[in-house]
Amino acid sequence: MIDIIPIPAFEDNYIWLIRNQAFAAVVDPGDADPVMEYLLQHGLKLTAILITHHHGDHCGGAEELRQYFGCPVYGPRREKIAAVTQTVTENDTVNLPELSAAFQVIDVPGHTLGHVAYYGINSLFCGDTLFACGCGRLFEGTPEQMQNSLAKLAALPDETKVFCAHEYTLDNIRFARIADPGNVALQEREIRERQIRVQGLPTLPSTIALEKSTNPFLRWVDSHLIAAASQFAGHPLSSPASIFAAIRQWKDKLD
Repeated sequence: MIDIIPIPAFEDNYIWLIRNQAFAAVVDPGDADPVMEYLLQHGLKLTAILITHHHGDHCGGAEELRQYFGCPVYGPRREKIAAVTQTVTENDTVNLPELSAAFQVIDVPGHTLGHVAYYGINSLFCGDTLFACGCGRLFEGTPEQMQNSLAKLAALPDETKVFCAHEYTLDNIRFARIADPGNVALQEREIRERQIRVQGLPTLPSTIALEKSTNPFLRWVDSHLIAAASQFAGHPLSSPASIFAAIRQWKDKLD
């Protein structure tokens, strides 16, 4: 049996640890210390590290963990990350035999140019590309790239669990309510997520189905979002990339 454990790091990061009774893999270890503490406390051997992109809060602890456990570090081929021992790109597969798991690599440029996601065991580890009710800022890529990346993720099965890397959910919902005020599913989600956070629990994982019904950055075909984005832009918008770009610019302006 596989469990996926959130390890909090920094102010709002989650490092995801995939484990069974004896072995573990970890996704985006920005800090080695809390990962090491968990592994040693539970007597687990780290067999792999998966990195989605080069930002320090996602890969800063990878080298220390690699040296201690001697495990491979998988990371995006199009980015320079010193700790990476095996680069990956679209359609590659990362096999984790100790966990009886395998992950398909998906190229998702936008937040960074080489960003990748890992999909397997009905789970998506998407770093800073897709957030719960949001998406990452476009630090390196174009709106067209990011919209295309998000479209790839939205095409995954509805029941796919979404493990993003930050607890941004309530902040993202606040913007989503502005952009999509009549969305009943979004209103219901806000109530649920607030109750979860009051208990001090993560709002993650989400699901692809929930994101498609509530996340404004995936709803570029919805007539209400198209109208709202066009009003913000000051002219009619029709292409998915232009609608996405306006919504992203709108949120950036309010942040």
